[in-house]
Amino acid sequence: MFVSRGLVVGFTVAMAGLVLSGCGTRLNKAPVEDRGTSTSSAPAQAGQPGVVVGTPIKPLPGAENAGKPGYYTVKPGDTLIRIGLESGQSWKDLARWNNLENANLIEVGQVLRVVPPTAAVAATAVASDNGVVTRPVTSSTVAPAPAASATSPASAPKPPASVASGTVVAVAPATPAPAAAPAGEDDIAFIWPASGSLIAGFDEARNKGFDIAGKAGEPVLAAADGRVVYAGAGLRGYGNLVILKHNNTFLTAYAHNQSLLVKEDQAVRKGQKIAEMGNTDADRVKLHFEIRRQGKPVDPSRYLPAR
Repeated sequence: MFVSRGLVVGFTVAMAGLVLSGCGTRLNKAPVEDRGTSTSSAPAQAGQPGVVVGTPIKPLPGAENAGKPGYYTVKPGDTLIRIGLESGQSWKDLARWNNLENANLIEVGQVLRVVPPTAAVAATAVASDNGVVTRPVTSSTVAPAPAASATSPASAPKPPASVASGTVVAVAPATPAPAAAPAGEDDIAFIWPASGSLIAGFDEARNKGFDIAGKAGEPVLAAADGRVVYAGAGLRGYGNLVILKHNNTFLTAYAHNQSLLVKEDQAVRKGQKIAEMGNTDADRVKLHFEIRRQGKPVDPSRYLPAR
């Protein structure tokens, strides 16, 4: 059968036009989905991509204890060191009581035990103004430091990242455990931790202790018998810091040191040199000294001798 070449060519061109026309129609009418501003009211259906129906939200550790006496809810900016200072406890004790393998890993909203388990059962709850609810322990003595071999490396909590390289220049030899504290928890005879003049007094809102002037390298002394519960630079605003626990009521803190001469868990005597004065995290050389009663900062003038 004879077919005109012109007819074949015309038919081919017509078919090509239809194909192109169809493609253009599909592209022009392709739907556009704005996932950020979609106002669709259709309910999410199980099985749709990205939709998980009925997935429970995992509660934070200790959430069932929120608001109970002896527990503290972690706030933004908290560290275990700061929580220990505010509750009058050692960060190591907090890590142990809360089964924390890494003391750096705490979450906002997590609820931590801030009193010994036995004290939480046996004592009456006392709520302090800083929001930490505590229960005093029945014993009035500072426990001696445990032997180094008592805790295996596998079971010991990892310490918070704190000590800056080169800041701890010496470690004094361990001393015997201090004698029993006086019968009254408030009967500690504190001494001045440095000999310089007072350059800033206690102001609960702006200065939680005394600022004492001095020269770099001058001795910083333990204000009373106690045990070192923190020695490092992990608390913002305090520089190289030593915290001593004297009994179940009192802590003292010594900040901005040039060097630290004691280590954690070491027992110290009143008047023992524990650091050298400096200006770490401060605008000048000085000692910032705090006395804390059950974690709450108190005016040192109420406890230090007149001079």
